[in-house]
Amino acid sequence: RQRNVKPENSPYRALLNSLDVTRESVKLQLINEVNKVPLLLEVYGLQGNMTRIKINELNPLKPRYEVRDVLVQEPPTVPLTVVGKDEDSVELSFENKLYKVIITSKPFRMDIMTGNELLLSINSRGLMVFEHLRKRKDSEEKEEENVENQEVKGESEAADEEAQAEKPEDKDSQKENEEKEDKAGMWEETFKTHTDSKPNGPSSVGLDFSLPGFEHVYGIPEHADNLKLKTTEGGDPYRLYNLDVFQYEIFNPMALYGAVPLLLAHNLRRTLGIFWLNAAETWVDISSNTAGKTLFGKMLDYVQGANEIPQTDVRWISESGIIDVFLLLGPSPFDVFKQYTSLTGTQALPPLFAISYHQCRWNYNDEDDVQTVDAGFDEHDIPYDVIWLDIEHTDGKRYFTWDPNKFPNPKEMLQNLASKKRKMVSIVDPHIKIDSGYKIHTTIQSRNFYVKTKDGNDYEGWCWPGSAGYPDFTNPEMRSWWASMFAYDQYEGSMDNLYTWNDMNEPSVFNGPEVTMHKDAVHMGGFEHRDVHNLYALYVQMATSDGQIQRSGGIERPFVLTRGFFAGSQRYGAVWTGDNSAEWDHLKVSVPMCLSLALAGISFCGADVGGFFKHPSPELLVRWYQAGAYQPFFRAHAHLDTPRREPWLFGDDNKLVIRTAIRERYALLPFWYTLFYHAYRTGEPVMRAMWVQFPDDVNTFSLDDQYMLGDALLVRPVMEPSVRGVQVYLPGKGQFWYNVHSHQRHTGPQNLYEPVTISTIPVYQRGGTIIARKERVRRSSSCMQEDPYTLYVALNGQNTAQGDLFIDDGHTFNFEKKNEYIYKKFNFVNNSLTSSTDPVGHYKTAAWIERILILGARKPATVTIKLPDGTESNLNFEYNAEISVLTIRKPAVNIAAEWSLYIR
Repeated sequence: RQRNVKPENSPYRALLNSLDVTRESVKLQLINEVNKVPLLLEVYGLQGNMTRIKINELNPLKPRYEVRDVLVQEPPTVPLTVVGKDEDSVELSFENKLYKVIITSKPFRMDIMTGNELLLSINSRGLMVFEHLRKRKDSEEKEEENVENQEVKGESEAADEEAQAEKPEDKDSQKENEEKEDKAGMWEETFKTHTDSKPNGPSSVGLDFSLPGFEHVYGIPEHADNLKLKTTEGGDPYRLYNLDVFQYEIFNPMALYGAVPLLLAHNLRRTLGIFWLNAAETWVDISSNTAGKTLFGKMLDYVQGANEIPQTDVRWISESGIIDVFLLLGPSPFDVFKQYTSLTGTQALPPLFAISYHQCRWNYNDEDDVQTVDAGFDEHDIPYDVIWLDIEHTDGKRYFTWDPNKFPNPKEMLQNLASKKRKMVSIVDPHIKIDSGYKIHTTIQSRNFYVKTKDGNDYEGWCWPGSAGYPDFTNPEMRSWWASMFAYDQYEGSMDNLYTWNDMNEPSVFNGPEVTMHKDAVHMGGFEHRDVHNLYALYVQMATSDGQIQRSGGIERPFVLTRGFFAGSQRYGAVWTGDNSAEWDHLKVSVPMCLSLALAGISFCGADVGGFFKHPSPELLVRWYQAGAYQPFFRAHAHLDTPRREPWLFGDDNKLVIRTAIRERYALLPFWYTLFYHAYRTGEPVMRAMWVQFPDDVNTFSLDDQYMLGDALLVRPVMEPSVRGVQVYLPGKGQFWYNVHSHQRHTGPQNLYEPVTISTIPVYQRGGTIIARKERVRRSSSCMQEDPYTLYVALNGQNTAQGDLFIDDGHTFNFEKKNEYIYKKFNFVNNSLTSSTDPVGHYKTAAWIERILILGARKPATVTIKLPDGTESNLNFEYNAEISVLTIRKPAVNIAAEWSLYIR
């Protein structure tokens, strides 16, 4: 329906004489000149260069749904002041005077300026739509309805006064409007055999945004598509509607398992974000334009040569709820990350084991199978931290239980894993088997915690256990009860090394429309499922994560993997890209999928290594392990019907290459963990699109087959079969890049052809960075806790470098609650390397520094180390003149110590 609204004069008008300015906000009324329904516009200036715009009905028939529990707090405001006003517009200024907002009355539009530069316009194409809630007009109700409409108008003097004059004069046009409102699909819609009733008629909202000067937009995950979003003219819009999609198509705007309604725009001068806070089914249309097409009146004076300026137009459409949008004004990419995560929270700091390697399939059959696979990793000398159990481990798909024949002694199994410092993850899905002998079901039923049908009965759908109920996770009491089920005395057989996987939480309903819940199902507060759909998965993961924290008395950090997600899911754990396939294109698309998630706050992302469906060739499997080792969440997983694919089943040559890739991951764990610490502290992504790190290099703006990890490593996975070399773009004027395998140095900017063999993929350390590694790889990450570090110092053209390292116990909240951590900064300048420590943190460790490699160094005569007590000693070193690498052996200082190293 909304796509039928074409760019033209908008029916909405701002009633400027209703302007109400307080310290917190600016409010005024809007009127739809066609149906006379009054709306309330609220504009907020927010701390940190953000603006919030809310539009709701002034007098809705009943409260419209507003998203809860996504924002970490009510965002702190800064006052907006009126700095200009005439009969057609009002001008508002931010407290910092950097930005102003111009609201134009007829037709209603908003423009945000900085100085004389137009940043973005709202409703500049007149595509705003706000469908009001209504009662169905039948013959008995018509008269009553007309009376009600008169009352609504009477409640708003401003609306009354200004609108009466322009009321449709004849009864024919009024009748025509009513007939329009009874079109097919207004009160119910059908999808295949399903009917969706709409008790208050259509309730969609939509708004358009114009971004002059921007040609590159990103974000709005989850889609199996390129990083740079495409225009949707002539095709389908990008869809945000969490769905259980079987064998999804790639390079396609179709909806997948999760939805984050955050879009970023970037050009050489600035990065902007639009965060559309709405949990209903949402569509995003993107089109290319020139700025001149959407300017008129005084705005033409601001934008010189507008007809030549490229522009991207973005239109958001949601099925219900209100318009609640945050404009993140940057100006840098890192400012936008900070702004967005100040609203929705940062990535939770995962326990160290969670960023290590995970071994999974549907399904490890029984306790013997688990033990055999576990022993296989030791036998083949391959490290791993976590083995996973899918749905078959339960007693008849009853979650929180174990199959009594296959898993009769779960505690013994868990203790065996714990003895090797390993963990297990078991699946706990949110569809509950309807069975009067199943405690979880009977408790939810007796406490009235299930989602209801429109008629008030418990909603039932079909899923893995057969007939299933769906707990109403929007209810905080339900979430609290669910969390309590993870206590060791409730979840029988569980221990402190058992963690959780929430799958199927879109929610998946096998016999529902589009394999999900009916939109007219009813949640707490009488809100329909259509209002909250995209939030359901976030609530499931939130309750599960809370349960894990509570079971340890608030001491241990949780680990929960979720398939469905929304804005804010980063606070509760990891996500993966769902049921992919063992195909080269699926490997290729995993990179932009995770990069898009990272731009939208979710750094802890990965794809099933090897592909979930189908059977990978040995080459594809090897290349996938090499790629997965450099993605934040690293898990191999496979479908029930695929042949087994533990890493040692593909011949010795392939086993050795896979082992090398996994060991590379373990060596880099100190680096990964430090990146996650920064993501937690500042909101900056772990895995970064190239343009994020090089925002003023146009060549990076569309790159999505290579990426940065932090600011230090550039990764270019090999994602094509039978190749002998790949193209890599090395950005940065005069920037040095060192191949991490050969230490060969290259200088940017250049397009480099890098020859490859099956044994490695191109990875480069950026000159000017310092990375800590642990080169003694053991059977699991916890076994490496006290092992020594090696520092890799990669010098830039100025012979300087810096880096950092975060260390704590790897699993508790003590780093936060008791300041039990070490945060080190390393700085190389003037031929000396110094180590300094954050004085707030304190943590005891036996780990020491066993080697320092300086890449791009000149040959020294001596290397000495000076300790805080003033003692100096000479160190042994080796110099490789061919590749200019200086290796300093056994500085033998504790990692927590402060010291200086002098190269003379």
